[in-house]
Amino acid sequence: MTTFRASDGTRLAYRVHGDGDPLICVPGGPADSRYLGELGGLSDHRRLIVPDLRGTGRSAVPEDASSYRCDRLVDDIEALREHLGLPRPDLLAHSAGTNIATLYAARFPHHVGRLALITPSTRAVGIDITGEERRELAALRRGEPWHPAASTALDAITRGEGGDWEAVAPFFYGRWDDAAREHSAASRPENPEAVAGFGAEGAFDPDATRAAIAGFGSPVLLLAGEFDLNSTPRSAAGFAALFPGAALVVQPGAGHYPWLDDAGRFTAAVEAFLG
Repeated sequence: MTTFRASDGTRLAYRVHGDGDPLICVPGGPADSRYLGELGGLSDHRRLIVPDLRGTGRSAVPEDASSYRCDRLVDDIEALREHLGLPRPDLLAHSAGTNIATLYAARFPHHVGRLALITPSTRAVGIDITGEERRELAALRRGEPWHPAASTALDAITRGEGGDWEAVAPFFYGRWDDAAREHSAASRPENPEAVAGFGAEGAFDPDATRAAIAGFGSPVLLLAGEFDLNSTPRSAAGFAALFPGAALVVQPGAGHYPWLDDAGRFTAAVEAFLG
C-alpha cells in the first residue's frame, strides 16, 4: 500500500497490481477498493493503480466532511495523477466511481488518455432509472431460487417503502453462488458519512457536465451487465450517447460486477478498448 497527500493534506492510500502501462481505477461505494480485486486479471495486461477514496479502506478520514462530495473527490484523482507523474493516464471507474471519473473528464479533459466506465452510475449526467425498468430486468431472473424474496424486497424499495437491501443482493451478480455472497459482504460501504456526503447538495450539475463531455475528445467505453438493475443497459446506452463516438458493450450474463461473472470476457473487452 502506497500513500500520497491530497490538496487539503489528507493522507490517501492506493494499491498497485501488475505491470505495464498504468491504469488508474476509481472504485465505487464509496467503499474499500479491495472489492475490485485485480479486475478479473486485468492486471495481467496493465498496471492497475487503485486508490481508496478518502475515509475508506486505508485512506484517512478527512477533517472536513464536506470533502466527501463527489465533485471534490475529483481533486483527489488529480492529486494522484500529479503524484504519479502521469501526464495523460488511462482512467477506469466502476459504479459510483464513474461519477467521479466523468466529472474529472469534464474538468481535466486533457489529462485523460482513454476512459472506461464500468456498470456506470448516471447521477452526474442526470439520467434517471425507473422502478419499472429495474423490475423488467429483475423478471429475467425469475427462475432462480432466490428470486421470490429478492423480488419482494425490490418492489418495496422501488415503491419508496424502504426494504431489505441485503435481500436484493443476488440481482447484482450474474451467479448468486458462494463467491458472490463473499464478495457482496466484503464490498459493503463501511463509512456512512462518506456515503451520505458523496451526493450532498452541490455535488452534481448535470447540465454543465453534459455540455462539457459533449466535447470530450478521448476514446470512451461504457460497459454494462445484461442483468444489472443498478446500472441498467438502457441507462448506459443513454450515457454513451452523451459522448462523441463512445463505444457501448453489454456483457451477456453479467450483473454489476462483470469481472466476477466472466473474467475472460470482461478483460478481453476492456483490453481491446485500451489497446
